Parts: sequence; structure tokens; C-alpha cells
Amino acid sequence: MSITNSLYIGISGLAAHGDAIGIVGDNIANTSTIGFKRSRASFSDMLGGEAGDQRLGGGVRLGGAQMLWGQGTIAQTGNKMDVAINGGGMFVVKGTQAGRENQFYTRDGRFQLDNQGFVVDARGLKLQGFPIDPQGNIGTTPGDLPLGARQSAPVPTTTATMTLNLDANAVVKPVFDPLNPNTTSNYATSANVFDSLGKGHRVEVYFRSTGGGNWEWHAMADGGELTGGTPGLLTEIGSGSLVFDPTGKLTTQTATSNANFLNAAQNQPINFDFGDDTASGGTGLAGTTQFSGVSSVSGIEIDGHGFGNLTDMSIREDGTITGVFDNGDRIDLAKIALADFANLEGLERMGDGLVVATAESGSALIDGAQTGARGSLVSGALEQSNVDLGTELVMLIAYQRAFQANSKTVTTADELMQEVTNLKR
Repeated sequence: MSITNSLYIGISGLAAHGDAIGIVGDNIANTSTIGFKRSRASFSDMLGGEAGDQRLGGGVRLGGAQMLWGQGTIAQTGNKMDVAINGGGMFVVKGTQAGRENQFYTRDGRFQLDNQGFVVDARGLKLQGFPIDPQGNIGTTPGDLPLGARQSAPVPTTTATMTLNLDANAVVKPVFDPLNPNTTSNYATSANVFDSLGKGHRVEVYFRSTGGGNWEWHAMADGGELTGGTPGLLTEIGSGSLVFDPTGKLTTQTATSNANFLNAAQNQPINFDFGDDTASGGTGLAGTTQFSGVSSVSGIEIDGHGFGNLTDMSIREDGTITGVFDNGDRIDLAKIALADFANLEGLERMGDGLVVATAESGSALIDGAQTGARGSLVSGALEQSNVDLGTELVMLIAYQRAFQANSKTVTTADELMQEVTNLKR
């Protein structure tokens, strides 16, 4: 091996270890970068000339920077839109980055809603996921998630369940008069029901004792809220009867209702239910009773609700995003998609915590969290960089020493060449 070759071998070592120091520096610089994955230098030897039957070494080159996909620490943030991946997989985001429109992949789970209601990351790229329709069916094709535009449709009231105790000592009042309900009834309570448009209506329910454990009830609404009604005049939308035995148990109940709320679907049936009467196989005590004492209501449950706007969201471990609406509804809206690859090391870094697929990585394998090798999601948390400072500083020292040693090779080769030059004086 010539002195000149020794010089170039030393130079190759300087170049390779200089680049390796750059890789370590990149790791150290990104210690606080969310979702960052550290890289390590991969060295390859080079061959030079021959000595007998053996090939001589020709130095070293940096074969590349290998990205290490070890799990980073998961730190709680308290922001419900922050999401960390515990295990394999990457978030799928789509849009334009650095002038390049593409589908990108990242472990950075800092998400938010943009001004159009789409879920986007810190760079404005749209998170991809599987939509869930109002019937709960999960889509099969991932796409943008316009969650902020979702609303909760109104549901009309179909059942009004009331639990009361009606005074067994109540006197029999005159025949019920809709024009004077308070003076011709023994007790009254109210409930709020919803029509098909989600509008709430106050319904007054009057109870009148007819003696012998028999009661009648009348549900009344303001005529101004009913088709053909008179504003300010209570109009009956339901009525029925209750019968109790001598021990105060509810034995039978009857009910009819037919609500025609203004501008809404007509003939809306509302089932007024007062408990488990014995005629239907119940105990007669789990609902409305007739015991001696002041009449009182202990429970009212009304189904249905009005129109609702999205006020909050939660994300489960399987990636399901549940919307919380101001009408009390909780509806599954979408499921976050995660991508996996046959060869993670084949992915190409794009900066800003993004990677793209290449021929070496293979196409993205997209599915939901907790499927295959894909991990689970942690809401209100972010995955930190997997860089260990102690390890990086040790590697930095090792590369520095190697760089210094290679510089000795160069200076030694230089001294030998100087000796050769001095042969002729």
C-alpha cells in the first residue's frame, strides 16, 4: 500500500466520523422534539489494492443513518387533542408540506381543529381516519375528519316515565276542567318533551282522585305550541287512569296521547309510563304508589333531546373519537387510522417530524389502532423523543477519538511523504 493510499484512507476516516458526529449532533439537537426517532451511523469498509492473494483495506465510508424506532417516553399533557402511540404504527396526515403535496406519516400527535372543523396537526396537515356514520357503521376508506362540522340531530320524545306517590287521603275533586286544571285536580307536576324538530315543550300533568284508589291524569300543553291551538290556553295532549289496591300498589294503568306540535311531525305518540303495575307482572311498588302522605314526584325520565352542537371530544385506546354535544349526546364520530410498513428503515425523512413511503419501505398498511403490530393510543399525552443523552454523549466522545486517530494517520502519511521528498537534496 502506497503512502498516498494511506493518506486517502485517513481522509476517508475523517469524513466518515465527521458525518457520524453530525448524526449524533442531530440526535442531541432533537432531544425535545415530539415523536422524534434517533438515528445511528452505519459504517462500511472499502477495499483498495491487493497484497498477494488478499485485498487491502481502502478506508471507510458512512453507509447511512439508520433510524431507530424504539418507543419514546409518553408524557401527559392534559390536552385531550394530544395523542401518543404506545407501540407500533404512525399517524397518517395529508396535505402540502414544503411545496410537496403527499400523504405523510408521523409520530407527532399534536392535533387540533382548524377553522373549518377538520382535525389537523401542528403543521396544518389533515389527520386521516375512518368516518363513523350516525348508525355507528365504520367506513373502510380513510379520509379527512371534519369533526367540528358534526352536529347531533334532534330526537323526539317517545316515552315519559314518572315516579310519584299520590296521597291515599286525597279528596275527590269536581270533574276535571281543562280551563281550571288547578282547582279540579289534586296534584300537578311538569316535564319537558321534544318534538321532531328538537324544540322543547313544557307539559303539565294533572292528577285527580276519583275515589277508591282510582286516579285520572291529564297531560296539557300550551295551545300556542300546538297545531290549531290557542296561545295561553292549555290543551290536552294525553290522558289516562291509574288504579291502586288497598296496600298502595299500582295494579293497572292506561294511557293515550296524540301530540300535534306546531310545524313538527303530527300525531307524535308519547308513552306516559307510571311504573311496574301488577297487571303487567310487576311488583306495583317500583314506580308510582298510593300511600298516605303528601303527593310528591320522586323521578321523571324523558327520552329524546334537542339539536346539539359539538362541545368536546374524547379519544379511546382503539382510536375511536367520541363527540360530546351540548344536548347531552355522546356519539362516536370517527376512528383514527395508523400506518405500518414492512420496512420502517426504508422510510424517507422529510423534516418537521414527517416521513414518506419509498420503494424500500413498501406501501403503507393502514388500519385502526390495536390491530396487527399497531399500538394503542393514549389521549391527553405525547410521545417524547427516544434520544438518550447519556448514550449520545458517549458516542460523541467515541467518534471524536476516532476522528483524532484518523487525523494522526493523515499527519503520519504526510511526514512519510516529507521524508521521501527530502531524499533529493
